[in-house]
Amino acid sequence: MIRLHRLVEPLDDDELVAPAYPTEWSIADVISHIGSGAVIMQRRVEDGLAGRDIPDDFAPTVWDEWNAKSPKDKAVDGLVADDASVSCFAGLTEDERARLAVSMGPLRLDATALVSMRLNEHTLHTWDIEVARQPEATLPDDEAALVVENLELIGRFTARPDGGDALHVAVRTTTPERTFTVELGPDRVVFTPGSEAVGQGEGVAELELPAEAFIRLVYGRLDPEHTPSFKGDVAVLDRLRHVFPGP
Repeated sequence: MIRLHRLVEPLDDDELVAPAYPTEWSIADVISHIGSGAVIMQRRVEDGLAGRDIPDDFAPTVWDEWNAKSPKDKAVDGLVADDASVSCFAGLTEDERARLAVSMGPLRLDATALVSMRLNEHTLHTWDIEVARQPEATLPDDEAALVVENLELIGRFTARPDGGDALHVAVRTTTPERTFTVELGPDRVVFTPGSEAVGQGEGVAELELPAEAFIRLVYGRLDPEHTPSFKGDVAVLDRLRHVFPGP
């Protein structure tokens, strides 16, 4: 959260309307997305504690409101809403954390899952802003160490089968050291923490890269221009880029 403030507060009006990493969005748009997401998440927490379902029209109403803001207001209000969301989570009592449960589509998420989801989104969108101005930017090691533990949900739900031959990819990350298995098939992708595919063989490939880079790969943010040194077949990495287009 401090990193977001440090990146955003010095920006002038022209810099706020410059493209972010997803070039169809401006930097102000990314901050707006963070801010509107914070408002929606806080409402989910409040309704979850009260035993209510969030109204179906709440999120679209929030998006419409934030889309109508000026770039400067998106930046200022986005930081305020983000801080309020952090305070909301930090202020939960032990009892509230224990009983909080929120439905999101087919998922039923507890407090830990909600915080993890917000942390992941916040980390990646902050990078979207930073890398637009500093092309060499990577995810901070301390944040990557947390996000890498919460990749299974995004890996399972955003993967898109590419119709290619079956392949097991054993992924090893550094900083921190973790292992994952990505099972590719013509019509399915299985993403699993841990090393089920060990050793070379037919239908098995190995890939080793920094954890922050693997996170960005799973989130659709590891294009060749922003890829660090890695060990493995570039064709396998290219295939994974297509399989993980990002949320």
